[in-house]
Parts: sequence; structure tokens; C-alpha cells
Amino acid sequence: MLNQEIERRRTFAIVAHPDAGKTSLTEKFLLFGGQIQVAGAVKSHKIRKTATSDWMDIEKQRGISVTTSVMEFDYRDYKINILDTPGHQDFAEDTYRTLTAVDSVIIVVDAAKGVEAQTLKLMEVCRMRKTPVIIFVNKMDREGKDPFDLLDELESELAVSVRPLTWPIESGPRFKGVYNIFEEKLNLFQPSKQVVTEKYEVDVRTDDLEQHIGASSAEKLRSDLELIAGIYPTFEVNAYLKGDLAPVFFGSALNNFGVQELLDSFVEIAPHPRPVQSQERLVDPEEPKFTGFIFKITANIDSNHRSCIAFCKVCSGKFVRNAPYYHVRNEKMVRFSSPAQFMAQRKQTVDEAWAGDIVGLPDNGTFKIGDTLTEGEVLHFKGLPSFSPLMFKYIENADPMKQKQLAKGIDQLMDEGVAQLFVNQFNGRKLIGTVGQLQFEVIQYRLENEYGAKCRWEPVSLYKACWIESDEVEELENFKKRKYQFMAKDREGRDVFLADSNYVLAMAQHDFKHIGFHFSSEF
Repeated sequence: MLNQEIERRRTFAIVAHPDAGKTSLTEKFLLFGGQIQVAGAVKSHKIRKTATSDWMDIEKQRGISVTTSVMEFDYRDYKINILDTPGHQDFAEDTYRTLTAVDSVIIVVDAAKGVEAQTLKLMEVCRMRKTPVIIFVNKMDREGKDPFDLLDELESELAVSVRPLTWPIESGPRFKGVYNIFEEKLNLFQPSKQVVTEKYEVDVRTDDLEQHIGASSAEKLRSDLELIAGIYPTFEVNAYLKGDLAPVFFGSALNNFGVQELLDSFVEIAPHPRPVQSQERLVDPEEPKFTGFIFKITANIDSNHRSCIAFCKVCSGKFVRNAPYYHVRNEKMVRFSSPAQFMAQRKQTVDEAWAGDIVGLPDNGTFKIGDTLTEGEVLHFKGLPSFSPLMFKYIENADPMKQKQLAKGIDQLMDEGVAQLFVNQFNGRKLIGTVGQLQFEVIQYRLENEYGAKCRWEPVSLYKACWIESDEVEELENFKKRKYQFMAKDREGRDVFLADSNYVLAMAQHDFKHIGFHFSSEF
């Protein structure tokens, strides 16, 4: 039973640069999975049904995703778990952490813009973890780059071999459809957000092709296909699973075109849950005992109940509702009476979940990102770091009557890993560090709208926060005394040095040779 359940799981993340069409693609997958009947036109303000996966108020107002949404649905015989990640670079850390919880990734690339900076960073993370990648070239119904130029760009920029499995016939207003190389079928394009396109089985070598797409397009398609067969390696599933080869699909997510081909090929070739490395040993998904780790915490999924949800990726065995599990960091047993699975924020209680699934656990402050749950074994899963923030501001209470609400709000939002909190040892003030300016706006907005607390920001000029540690107790104490005004503690009580310039940091590293300066909290 265990094997069958694991075999049919597909857990993946959709990642991309903002505005490449990631959320639209997620929606179309849900449309095929029968989870939604009408796709929310994300950009159209006439239709107030906003995208299913963007459910926080601020996301609906801005039309961007700021947290990772978790959704699950059934398609054919498969159980699919999608994690739709924020593309905006200010929320990159949420995306990096999400990539630790998936077995494969779909990267969405805008046909006109090609590979963008954010996509490169995400690809680096996939390469580090050897995560298999499928590329979907979106917006083919708009003018874009030549498909061959795009493939060259993907290969050189993302440093991965590519192999097209579908091929576009023209683009922009002349876009006629795609030829599915994988199945040797022709799919003709009809611009419609709701209808699924017609398919024709054609033999490329016969005149039948001309009837469907016209003589000049037919001739171009034949020569393109010949070229593809000559230049690109044949598609091998093993090369893809190792992360060496990325299959490429073309289409238009908004117009629901090329999406089903992507989904059909994806469920066939994408990996089922794979072994996960912990500090102690490699955990195999087929082990009978349950293990899992928390990779994300979301405050206020339901604003009426002020509830926090910790998202747990099941790594092995079977998770059962109400069973006692061991919380490794707290060294105590915990039970969950209402674990949930999600369709964006519509949730339903589940009785069991298998390796590869994502379960939402109600959290009243018991979890931190990276926590492990097991049936008693002490395990620590790796790869959930916090990176050194790039921007810093002091957070001050703007309404003295709401001190408690502010403290609770900051606490819960920091648990989510949206930003990091440091307490300055010199003056006791709270300092928030983020990756980008947008996060300060999101924190302020959410504090006010979800916790009824007002805050104001005070600028502070800092270059970097680094975690410090040393075996030389005397040298460490000496350093802390000398840098007293620039010492802080993080939420775990670890020492953090707040360097106000690159020069100061370089001098400190030079003067204190036995102290380790770390730019990520995982050392």
C-alpha cells in the first residue's frame, strides 16, 4: 500500500520571475484537476474573482504573490501537490525554503523577456540540490524571441542541456499552435481562457499538415523539426531526473494553451517522492515510520480565527491524525486533531497523508521553520537556512495602547520567516532585517490589518548582520566588549554582529582571526 501511494505522488514548485505567468499556469493546472470551474483573471479588475492561489488581501490589491501557496488535487491516477511561490525577489527566501520541500520544479519563462535575474538564482538552488527542472515558455501568443534563440539562452544562462518536447508554430498574432514532438500530434490554437484546444494526429511528412496550418508554416515546421532532431539530444528520462536535461514546452497559460501537454508529460516523467538527507542519515520515503519537517509557517490563514499554520512536508511513512509524534527540538510528544490539506486557503481536515504530501498543522507557537517531527527518532533535516538580510530598520510601536498586539504580530510574522528580528544589546531596541523594501510594507500592512497594531519604521544604516561563533571564549568576549554597540541577539539567542560598513566587517575579520563570521544561520 505504502509503495502505491508514494508512486502516485508528484510534489513540485512553480517558480519564475514576477509576471512571467506563474500564477496563471497554477490556475490552469487546477482547472484540469477539476478544483476550480472558472479561472480567476488575475489582472482583470472587471472580474473580481482574483487568482485562487493569491488569497492574502495585499496580494489581491497588488496582483503579485507574496507567500507560497500550497494546493493539492487529483489528476488521472496521480495526486499532485503544487507549491506556487512568490516571484518577487523581496520574497526569494520563502521560495528558497520551498524548494527544499519539493521533488521537481517547473520554471516559467516569458517568451519575450527570456531568462531573468531571479530565474537564474532559483536555478542555482535547483542545481545545488540536483532538482529536476521542466521549462515552460509562456506567452507565445505575444511577440517574443525566436524559439531557437530562446533555447540557446536557456542553455547558456541556466547551464543545463535542453530538449524541446513541443514546438511553436509562429508566435504573436500569427501564433497557430504547437506541435507535440513527444506524441507527434498537432494542437491548434484557439484564444480562449476556458476551452481546451482541439488536437489532430498528423504525420509531418504528408500533405495533411498544409490543410491545418498553411504551406509556408508547414514547410518551416518541417525544417525546424529536422534541425531539432539534429542539434538536441534525444530526451532521456534519467538525464532529466538527475537534473542534467531540462525538457522545454511552449504555450500560453492565460489562454490555456500548451498547458495540458505540459501536465500530461509532467505526471509521466516527474519523480515521485525521493529520499531526503538529514544530518543523521538518508531518509527513504518508503520507510514505514513517519518523518517530516516544517518548511513554512503562515500566520492568519483564516483572519476570523487568528490561526497560524505550519506546513509539514512528509518525508517518509504515513502521517495519521491524532497519532502522537515526537517534536525533536522541544523533546516532547505532540498530537494533531485537525491536520489539513489545502486548496489555496480552502482547507479540509485529513485523516492521513503519505510521503510527498504537504500537511498544514495548527500552530500556536510550538513550531519554528526547520523543526522535525518523527515517531521517536532524533533527526534534523538540513537546508533551511536564513540568509543575512540586506536592509534593516528599527520597528517602533505607533500606538501605546496596542503594545501586546504588536508584540504578538511581530512574533507570528517572524515565525513565518518573512523577515528576521534582532534585538540590539546596547539599547534593547528591536531591529527587523529583510531582503527588500517590499517586505517592510507587507509587515506594516499585515500588522495593522491582521493584528490591529500600528508600527512605524526608523531608518538605520547597516551593511550586514553576521552570526559569530568561536571556540576561543576570551577572544569572543573581548570582541563583544569592543563592539558592544553593534552586538545583537537573534530569536534563538545567538550572537549577531551588526557591521555598519564593509570596511568595519573586513577589519573585524582581520583583527579577530579565531572568530567565525557567518552570513547564513546554518553553520
